[in-house]
Amino acid sequence: MSPQSPAVRIVVADDHPVVRTGFAELLDTQPDFTVVGAASDGAEAVRLCRELSPDVVLMDVRMPGMDGIEATRRLAGSATAEPRILILTTFDLDEYVYDALRAGASGFLLKDVTAERLFDAVRVIAAGEALLAPAVTRRLISEFAHLRPGPEATPTVALSALTPRETQVLRLIAEGLSNPEIASRLTVTEETVKTHVSRVLSKLGLRDRTQAVVTAYETGLVVPRSRGPR
Repeated sequence: MSPQSPAVRIVVADDHPVVRTGFAELLDTQPDFTVVGAASDGAEAVRLCRELSPDVVLMDVRMPGMDGIEATRRLAGSATAEPRILILTTFDLDEYVYDALRAGASGFLLKDVTAERLFDAVRVIAAGEALLAPAVTRRLISEFAHLRPGPEATPTVALSALTPRETQVLRLIAEGLSNPEIASRLTVTEETVKTHVSRVLSKLGLRDRTQAVVTAYETGLVVPRSRGPR
């Protein structure tokens, strides 16, 4: 981030005070971050976001009252500027994480994440990208799609606007490939891939790559592999 760029404004939502305070204090050590609020449940997170207009929300899933999934759904469906939502979770929350991604979250991290990984994730999310690179994310999304198929899936209608190349790019996004990896696979420039990705998102009315992955699975464009041993 350049010296002229404003700091990334962050809200931390977690019902455990130690976790909430710990993440907030950790994030505040970075000169390009400003923690503007902390919430102990989903309802408070929604209220704070509407009052403070943060760029990124670190959202726990299991919270009393309104949980993180419902809070994500409300924030993602807001008529005002939407914050980017980064879900904080653990391995035993499979179905909850998938629900959060469908609700509009831009990605997720495990709560035992290292400080540097957390900082990188917030910067990636704030820049408008989706946190989908790690292999564990690809595996989990595949499993979630297998377990929780979208009842509204309409592959022909949803994907008919895409060209064959755009459909191919969407498949590769759903496999978890980055733009450079897609460029290498298709033997085109990274700039060309960026253009294809932008057109895919625009034509399907999607906000980011996370929603593109979910759409690819829910429409049946990509069929999850059967789960192997863990």
